[in-house]
Amino acid sequence: MGHLSADRQARQLIHINVVPHVGKTYRYIENMIGIKLAYYRKEDWKRFINITDDRESIHDTWNEWHKAFLKTKRDLISQGFEVTDIEIDLNELINYCEMKGIKNDGIARSQFVQAK
Repeated sequence: MGHLSADRQARQLIHINVVPHVGKTYRYIENMIGIKLAYYRKEDWKRFINITDDRESIHDTWNEWHKAFLKTKRDLISQGFEVTDIEIDLNELINYCEMKGIKNDGIARSQFVQAK
């Protein structure tokens, strides 16, 4: 997967998006930060890597990506973040990029996940 560090690779592929979380039930939740993580289905992986414009920054296999995804998720939860998995529909992602006139790269995918 190129020359990127494992941490940078995970961040690029997992598309970490920090959004404020407002909780009304429990007082401590009011100050929590929610993080959205893009989740790609195993059966979509081959198609996913074929539709991206930054193939060189993507894990070769879903299993490699999933291992990095789980590690990142565990790390964020252990730091006190509330993590939400956003399952990616590839057709929606393609339409999003086409409507915005942008490449399907890590930045676009992060924006797509944040909009969910």
